[in-house]
Amino acid sequence: MPDDVLVLGPLLRHTDQTTAVLWAQVARAGTVAVLTDGRRFEARTFQVHGHHYAVVDVDGLAPGSSQPYELEVDGATVWPPADHVAEGRPLPAPRIRTLDHDRPLHFLYGSCRTSVPHDDEHHRTHGVDVLRAYALRMAQDDDDSAAPDFALFLGDQVYADETSEAMQEFIASRRDIEQPPGTELKDFEEYAHLYLLAWSDPANRWLLSTLSTLMIFDDHDVRDDWNTSASWRATMEATQWWHGRIVAALASYWVYQHVGNLAPAERAKDEIWLVLEETWARGDDDLTDVLDAFADRVDQHPETYQWSYVRDIAGSRLIVADTRAARDLTPGARRILDDGEARWLLDQATGDVDHVFVGTSLPYLMSTAVHEFEAWNEAIAEGAWGRRVVRLGEKVRQTIDLEHWAAFQHSFRVVAEHARQVASGERGAAPATICFLSGDVHHSYLAEVDGHVGTGGTRLLQAVCSPIRNPLPRAMRAAQTFANRPLGSRLGRALARSAKVPDPPFDWSTSAGPWFENQLASVRVRGRDLDLRWEGARTPEPGVTPAITVTHDITVTARASR
Repeated sequence: MPDDVLVLGPLLRHTDQTTAVLWAQVARAGTVAVLTDGRRFEARTFQVHGHHYAVVDVDGLAPGSSQPYELEVDGATVWPPADHVAEGRPLPAPRIRTLDHDRPLHFLYGSCRTSVPHDDEHHRTHGVDVLRAYALRMAQDDDDSAAPDFALFLGDQVYADETSEAMQEFIASRRDIEQPPGTELKDFEEYAHLYLLAWSDPANRWLLSTLSTLMIFDDHDVRDDWNTSASWRATMEATQWWHGRIVAALASYWVYQHVGNLAPAERAKDEIWLVLEETWARGDDDLTDVLDAFADRVDQHPETYQWSYVRDIAGSRLIVADTRAARDLTPGARRILDDGEARWLLDQATGDVDHVFVGTSLPYLMSTAVHEFEAWNEAIAEGAWGRRVVRLGEKVRQTIDLEHWAAFQHSFRVVAEHARQVASGERGAAPATICFLSGDVHHSYLAEVDGHVGTGGTRLLQAVCSPIRNPLPRAMRAAQTFANRPLGSRLGRALARSAKVPDPPFDWSTSAGPWFENQLASVRVRGRDLDLRWEGARTPEPGVTPAITVTHDITVTARASR
């Protein structure tokens, strides 16, 4: 059995109280098996563009259990490797850890992680990889019960447009980078290599094999400003290379990220998985044509497939919403979520739980200055200052990335009204918090709506953690700092009113932050209270293993209803 039969993974993906899903990429067609708890679980591989993958379901596990496991390919053990080390230290055996609804929920989240080397040069330019530092600490911690239940990655795990030197070398080995799309990704083969670079560092690979993960895409998984506006989309579709890029992006996303988000029962109903089972029944395993046609269709008709998903865990509800592919970009009727996706989100965001978490790559609440500026920009790009200014508004929108919730005012206000209803007990008993968890903006902060959203005492929060490893340029840091000052808020409000944008339905403020270092955040549920933590990593001197440092600890306590 060659050492390279396991190409990538395994990744521990969806887990609940009694089941777990493991994903792996292997070098050839065959049978992949997980051995744990004295039992064996097998799955056939499938292929896409010549690459082979397996999704193995493990069931019958005890709630709250933690079991070591091994991975086999065609009967030979391939994980963990014999030399399972990172930073010169042995790594523990990978484990499958199930949820326990009697145990307080504890999970990580963050976004925006570049895959560059972990050396002194790249520590200076990109900062320390906090995910890797967390992995090294977790590997040294003997208390398995202290591990998080899962990690939620809120986009930009891979950068298809801003590629590393290693990725550019791979691209140049197979095509002329002087021709479009240059050093950006072109096809599935290049996406496969991009994921290999992102997930193959020994420490991170071990972490992903033993910590359950949930994922959703953001723009750089495809391209900066993906689906910003109808104008942006028309410009991209006029190029010779965009169609191949978007098909490869969505097809590879289904394989590498989305399929693992699904519980086995959900996956059994997925249209691609149903086709795969029919393909297996015919004695074939190739999904290439089916997946490419699917990706083409869902790009042109996003209403035909749903990337979003929901999880109910220990008295909390986690809703992970697609705010990129599901947009309606029709001028005059822009929606960050098309009508079907918006209905789904509102149907999921109800009471009768202690906490409603909404995972969305793009922050719902920005600083009030940025919010008003984006609302103003949307208005003038739609003609609020006359036809002559429309093109300028569109140029500004695309140049400085004005495409968050605030730039889709209709959607922002629909969600605000729904939040008021939930917080007033009109859709079940009011939760203690409605907490948006986001990334994207390359700085972290906590914002909160001032006073009560509704009559039930619910606190409406925005907790942002970004980046894991991709720091914001200094000029942008200064701009964000100014935006959080009273003068910035007043200027933003005046600008929005000049374009006849109605005032927001409630007031909010940044209660902590902004912080600009690379960070990874965690949430701990304490009954009706929340503990929020942001952690960074620093290298004290060259050659020293990065250490995790707690940068900010905040407790959110429940309020009484009015």
